[in-house]
Amino acid sequence: MSRTIKVLLAEDQSMVREALAALLGLEEDIEVVAQVARGDEVKDAVRAHAVDVALLDIEMPGATGIEAAAQVHREMPDVKLVVLTTFGRPGYLRAAMEAGADAFLVKDAPAAQLAQAVRKVLAGERVIDPTLAAAALAEGANPLTDREREVLRAAADGATNAELATALHLSQGTVRNYLSTAIQKLTARNRTEAVRIAREKGWL
Repeated sequence: MSRTIKVLLAEDQSMVREALAALLGLEEDIEVVAQVARGDEVKDAVRAHAVDVALLDIEMPGATGIEAAAQVHREMPDVKLVVLTTFGRPGYLRAAMEAGADAFLVKDAPAAQLAQAVRKVLAGERVIDPTLAAAALAEGANPLTDREREVLRAAADGATNAELATALHLSQGTVRNYLSTAIQKLTARNRTEAVRIAREKGWL
């Protein structure tokens, strides 16, 4: 008899998480051994339950699924990572792959497809939703540097340049430069529009 695949589900919406757990639990070779609602709980739960495959939603409190994937990949590289998204944002696919994800699928994919993805990544394959892959290729790479992304993310709440400078330990002039470069790269009219564009493309 083949070994049971131990799966962790990370999803902040309890109804969605429980539905996914119930559907995957119908598969004979898959057992959902852990469920978490926060991205910052993923790493410890993966370790505590000796998980084979972690299914991670992107949008979670504490840490995103992409950040959680990077932590697990760094410390437990044998664990396979499946990132699930309700947002078909091309930048997310690139970020997930860079974080070490083995699969990237839309959350409303049929349960049988998710189960098949779990089996495939455990066998060493990579699974990417073809529509998301095509969109990512068409979109191109994220033009923003890590520091530009950091400043833009911090500016999303409407902080002043002085507040950003204090929070990020930069001078106000440096903050201004990063913001203006990001705005130019995104062909935005102002920082608010730059944040919106970057978020829509999954670049923040």
